[in-house]
Amino acid sequence: MLASDLRKSWTLHIGVIILLFALQFVLPAYHHGNLARVMVLACYAMGYNILFGYTGLLSLGHALFFAAGMYGMSLTIQHLGWAAGPALLAGLAAGFAVSLAIGLLALRTAGVAFMIVTLMFAQAGYLAALYFGEYTRGDEGFVIQQTVRQLAGFNLSDPTNRYFAALILFAICVVISLRVVQAGFGRVLVAIRENEERTRMLGYDIHRHKLAAVVLSGTMSAAAGAAYGLLFGYAGATFASVQYSIFPLLWVLLGGAGTILGPFVGTLFMFYLIDLSSELTTAYMLIAGFALVLLTLFAPQGLVGELRRRALRWLP
Repeated sequence: MLASDLRKSWTLHIGVIILLFALQFVLPAYHHGNLARVMVLACYAMGYNILFGYTGLLSLGHALFFAAGMYGMSLTIQHLGWAAGPALLAGLAAGFAVSLAIGLLALRTAGVAFMIVTLMFAQAGYLAALYFGEYTRGDEGFVIQQTVRQLAGFNLSDPTNRYFAALILFAICVVISLRVVQAGFGRVLVAIRENEERTRMLGYDIHRHKLAAVVLSGTMSAAAGAAYGLLFGYAGATFASVQYSIFPLLWVLLGGAGTILGPFVGTLFMFYLIDLSSELTTAYMLIAGFALVLLTLFAPQGLVGELRRRALRWLP
């Protein structure tokens, strides 16, 4: 990537973060809360994008990583009485350990088999959350009390603090994604996605790079899960179900696979598409599905992907 393209890329992404910071002061309360939620979910989608968009590995089991972070954080608070800071680290550690274990096992397969194996692991995680309902409260879940949602002296149940915490997490994920994409490691991931055999012939260790991508993707997803539980005060087995493995795939496809801002744009688009259509009819998924079909037909590379193809070819 040329130096001028690098400058444009960093300017754009920092500009988006500054815009989100400024929106905190002008948005009405309803959209203020929605945007905080979207930013956290976009971090989940960015983690998914590392594996799917840049490495070309289609996972249907990412809900397991999201739930590992959420339960790693919430169970240590609920049953061990930990404070929010150590509990967040426990969520990250849980996501790292689970993604490393899943990566070591699932990467023995490829293609459709990889997709099915990740789906089966996620279903096993979901059933485990239901089986150990004595601790997890199953589908019903449990509320994380406001009194323990304190981090560095800030009350995370306060809307302003929650928004800034979501923005900080979002900014960290954007910077990590940018650094990964611009580094040699990210270029090897793209090479694996485009032609795995040729990349192997060039001497790169394919398995090691794929495993690192799974761990990075899973840990980022777990960070989003832990943050979501802490900021919004709830943990439940629903977040480990298959639909939460499908959501990040949809968000990334809508926004643009293999782009940094695509996951955020896709999450924002999908969130408000369902929100607005649900105000019109109870069959809101029909409207959402129709819009998704149109978008897939006329913008197959996603919103940001199409923008890159048509005008901004320097977009990472």
